[in-house]
Amino acid sequence: MAATVGVVVFPGSNCEHDVVEAIGALGGTARIVWHGSATLGDVDAVILPGGFAHGDYLRPGAIARFSPVMEAVGEFARSGGPVVGICNGFQVLTEARLLPGALQKNSGLRFLCRETTVQVERTDTVLTSGTNAGDRLVLPINHFDGNYLADPETRRRLNEEGMVALRYVDNPNGSVDDIAGICNPEGNVVGLMPHPERACDPLTGGTDGARLIGALLGTQAPRVIPARLSTAESTPTSRQTA
Repeated sequence: MAATVGVVVFPGSNCEHDVVEAIGALGGTARIVWHGSATLGDVDAVILPGGFAHGDYLRPGAIARFSPVMEAVGEFARSGGPVVGICNGFQVLTEARLLPGALQKNSGLRFLCRETTVQVERTDTVLTSGTNAGDRLVLPINHFDGNYLADPETRRRLNEEGMVALRYVDNPNGSVDDIAGICNPEGNVVGLMPHPERACDPLTGGTDGARLIGALLGTQAPRVIPARLSTAESTPTSRQTA
């Protein structure tokens, strides 16, 4: 059976349909989950997509962390379920303390929209299990607050516990230690600034992202939240997603 991925949508998310398209193209099934839902439904994995959750007020992800769905995302992650945050979704995961550190404005205070090359550092996460250590992937970035930072103790922990999943080959935004993506010690929660879902089709310029999304679809979560969402809960209105 194809993996079912819950794609969490906040007011201001704008990359959810890119994620849905990539999942479908790679043989998975995507289910939109509105941020106001208290449950995730019967899913095998969860993706928090990019965008500007709640308009990035206060700071990116600061309000989204209090959305009702985030309690369910936290439960799912703690039970071993695969959770991936892409760009704004990465910011939400750090604000929710599901991943350490924080994201600040890019060095040079410029919005970045281009391709970048990342190197795989850890290969046993839910996102990188289809890669080899040292593999280089070309992925697009699209962010203003992608500069990852952490205090010295957190940086030590990231390196000693193997929590750096991806590093930039040519650091575009000033992230400490060239960090492009990190994971929790168990490897089931991953956050990254590049957009793998936008590199899953030759028509968009590359397919390196398919190796990451494909690996996620190959994982199986313990289905600890079996209740399915009703149509009203799982399908946001056009006004909600505007």
